[in-house]
Amino acid sequence: MVLSTLARWLRRAPKPIPDDLWLATLVQYPFLARLSLSEQARLRRLSSHFLDQKEFTGAHGLEVTDAMALAVAAQACLPLLHLGPADAPEEALHWYGDFVGIVMHPDSAVARRRSIDEAGVQHHYDEVLSGEAMHRGPVMLSWPAVQQAGARGDAGYSVVIHEFVHKMDMQGGGADGAPPLPRGFMGARGPREAARHWQHTWAPAYARFREQWVMAERFGAPAPWLDAYGATAPAEFFAVACEAHFVQPERFAAEFPELSAALRAFFGQDAGILLKQ
Repeated sequence: MVLSTLARWLRRAPKPIPDDLWLATLVQYPFLARLSLSEQARLRRLSSHFLDQKEFTGAHGLEVTDAMALAVAAQACLPLLHLGPADAPEEALHWYGDFVGIVMHPDSAVARRRSIDEAGVQHHYDEVLSGEAMHRGPVMLSWPAVQQAGARGDAGYSVVIHEFVHKMDMQGGGADGAPPLPRGFMGARGPREAARHWQHTWAPAYARFREQWVMAERFGAPAPWLDAYGATAPAEFFAVACEAHFVQPERFAAEFPELSAALRAFFGQDAGILLKQ
């Protein structure tokens, strides 16, 4: 989507983010503070438009403060940092255009689930959630989990990034770990070639990751880096990988060089580097 110059001029400017609030957010999340000054300025602009477009609701009596909303906005906008035009980065927010509401919980949420086993027997169980992204629906986040981003040693954790890249993945029709790819993705001559390249990169990496966790849990082999939740489905592997890619980019690139290259291409980061130069 490309807006005309007149349309951009007519668009209402969002409320600016106060300096002290922005600086406190950078201090709270070091992976944001590590961005260059130009990237921080771009992220701040994106975050202000994000806050203008989304509505926050506190569950179970939780009062969502400006600081809480900004903590979510800054992390949610990080994957979009280089996906919009240089003079209008907020256009990248179309990736999150299928919803408005963000529900914040004071603790982990409990969701009632249902599954059917191979014998056709139906099972009901409770699942404890720190976040959830619903297709064409709101995003749910646990505030304590939001605060823990980047704080788990070298784990590369951010529940906000996790849930919002699920939203990006869902733009292809559902969360399956294969989001819509940009034109010319990694030199591809068309969408089918791009999709094949993505599949040939991610499917083997996911299979290896699952096998590593099986060996760790059953036979005591060294546990792999990245959250074990990534071994539950391709969509979760994609989301967990994206968390680490943005929170611990150096280690992620060392552990998963092919995935790192694919994510840099998908999130427009290589083009962003050229732009800054």
